[in-house]
Amino acid sequence: MSQLDTLKSELLAAISSAETEAALEDIRVSALGKKGCISEQMKTLGKMSPEERKTMGPALNALKTDIADAIAARKTVLEEAALEARLQSETVDVTLPLRASPADTGRIHPVSQVVDELTAIFADMGFAVAEGPDIETDELNFTALNFPEGHPAREMHDTFFFNEKEDGERLLLRTHTSPVQIRTMRTQEPPIRVIIPGRTYRCDSDQTHTPVFHQVEGLVIDKGSHFGHLKWVLEEFCKSFFEVDDIKMRFRPSFFPFTEPSMEVDIQCDRSGDEVKIGEGSDWLEILGCGMVHPNVIRNCGLDPDEYQGFAWGMGIDRIAMLKYGMPDLRDFFDADIRWVQHYGFRPLDLPTLFGGLSN
Repeated sequence: MSQLDTLKSELLAAISSAETEAALEDIRVSALGKKGCISEQMKTLGKMSPEERKTMGPALNALKTDIADAIAARKTVLEEAALEARLQSETVDVTLPLRASPADTGRIHPVSQVVDELTAIFADMGFAVAEGPDIETDELNFTALNFPEGHPAREMHDTFFFNEKEDGERLLLRTHTSPVQIRTMRTQEPPIRVIIPGRTYRCDSDQTHTPVFHQVEGLVIDKGSHFGHLKWVLEEFCKSFFEVDDIKMRFRPSFFPFTEPSMEVDIQCDRSGDEVKIGEGSDWLEILGCGMVHPNVIRNCGLDPDEYQGFAWGMGIDRIAMLKYGMPDLRDFFDADIRWVQHYGFRPLDLPTLFGGLSN
């Protein structure tokens, strides 16, 4: 029994002197683990006589219980001491100002802001939003839009093509959002009045061109629309978007395979200073292309061009954002520079509305 008393004294002394939970765990394993000193003593009970077992069994169980209780008590002390030390080292100065919330620090990208502005303006005129995939077929991107095979106008679009399929078909990244016009006319009954904002792709990169850019197109198809309606829509849009009371527009003849007649549209501006001022001065700036939808396009969508007619227009979202908000380089839109977004971005809760203002 004196041997057990000595073992108990040594273990209790080691437990009380343990300074860390890791050291205490080492003592527990050395005493109560599978190969611990107490466990080894327990294994000898089977070799003892019944009289010795009656004495040593209870003594070893009591020793085991005492050591386990001592370890648990010491562990509680060490945990409390560690918590106290942590509280002392991790003090918080409650007088410090709070960090700004994400709603205060986050910013909406100018492209997203301008898309919301466009949507608000055209929604007030009765236009819905239509969307389509970025990967298109040659038929929808070109052929259905009156670009015949081998037509030189196809070369105007520096297209990203995918590899040919076994049947010879080649998919492509859409070069404009016009394929959505075809999808809309083939799935909806006129009258149709939609705008189509989206991402487009062309092999081009410089200060005013990027391989990825954003366009918005508009489409109206019904039985009575005419060029006067188109001019009114574009004039009202420009006045609302640039937030001016009056604006002069100039329509110049041009060529697009999917419209006839086709027009380039210039707006009045003043470029005499460091910034372009819209709605004043004697200078002109081209901002979009438009025209009456070509009868072949209407026919390609399963409609009768003798019964239905319409108009369409398209403009670069990034370009008009640069023009309105004074951004000098189109490539900055895609650099993911947080400093640029913080400078040119918009507060997330300031949603553009016609009654509250577009660019709050």
